[in-house]
Amino acid sequence: MFGAPPKKAPKQRSGGIRPSLFYLSFTLLFGTNVLTLVGFLMAPDITALLNGQSEQVVAAYEDRIAQLRVEVDRLHSRQYAQTGDINLQLQELTQQQEVLLEQHQLVKQLAQKAAEMGLEPATPAAGDDAPIAAVTPAALTPAAATPDDLAEVSSSMTQMMTDSRLALASLSASATESTDTILDALRGIGIKPRMPDDLDEGVGGPLLPPSTDALDSSGIVDDANEAYLALARFKAARSAIDLAPIHKPMDALTRMSSTFGNRKDPFTGGRAFHAGIDFPAPKGTAVLSAGYGKVTFAGEKSGYGNLVEITHSTGLVTRYGHLSAFLVKEGQIVDTGTPIARVGSTGRSTGPHLHFEVRLGDAAVDPSKYLAVGKRLARFLGA
Repeated sequence: MFGAPPKKAPKQRSGGIRPSLFYLSFTLLFGTNVLTLVGFLMAPDITALLNGQSEQVVAAYEDRIAQLRVEVDRLHSRQYAQTGDINLQLQELTQQQEVLLEQHQLVKQLAQKAAEMGLEPATPAAGDDAPIAAVTPAALTPAAATPDDLAEVSSSMTQMMTDSRLALASLSASATESTDTILDALRGIGIKPRMPDDLDEGVGGPLLPPSTDALDSSGIVDDANEAYLALARFKAARSAIDLAPIHKPMDALTRMSSTFGNRKDPFTGGRAFHAGIDFPAPKGTAVLSAGYGKVTFAGEKSGYGNLVEITHSTGLVTRYGHLSAFLVKEGQIVDTGTPIARVGSTGRSTGPHLHFEVRLGDAAVDPSKYLAVGKRLARFLGA
């Protein structure tokens, strides 16, 4: 047959890896594995494990962990210790402030008592209800408290102590001065009241050295005791004023018609001794007891007409003569200012008036001295 010669089939390319490339890759992989194995074997910890030293390695790691835990605990303990120290200081300050607040209330009570008795010492701190401390221990917490906060609280309490002691000193001075004034006046007319000078309270306890940590509040306690004794003495002196026969025998003593001592007798015209003071007043005017005492006579007596006689605890006796009526009876106890009779003109008298007489023992003494003392001390009674 005639025609074109047959074509050769195309040669197909093989899809496999060339042998040279295969051997090269195998060689590289094998070398890498060998190097990795060598590095693994050379590691100290791993080598120790492979050499049977696994227990020592584990123990070393545990020691590291234990050291770290100790360090953490130490830091926590330091923080807790600091917090605990601040908390302890706050507790101490709180207790100290409670004591001082109690003492402050005592000062206020003593000042109020003094005011009720007519004393007005300059004690602004005792009557001040404003907060004592700008920062109180209760307002602080251990986490928030700082040394400056604690110092501020301590300073405030120290100032409170100072104010309280100044208030007590002022109160004691005022009470003592007033008491001395009263006693001097009363002694000038022979009246010596009994005073609580020996007032004392039992104290005791073992002798121990002073504490440097505790707040020293003994000073304010001593001051409070002194103020209490001063007020007790003033109260006794004030009571003596009220009891003594030194008060007005009538509400209104406008004038005296006759004084104590020698005078011209209204009936004979000659010189004669007058044992009292005469106060002219309308008939029926109330006559008052000049002091606390017991009615030891109520009746008619020569020269006096109708007479009331009162014996006082001081040993003095007061007489009220020329009365028109009696308002008390013999044996009756009367207070200062009690109405005991009414003005009249009975007995040896030229007109309605009150004959007021003071006697010490069997002798008449000048009533004007007693009435002058009563007038001078009336301010202590609120009169």
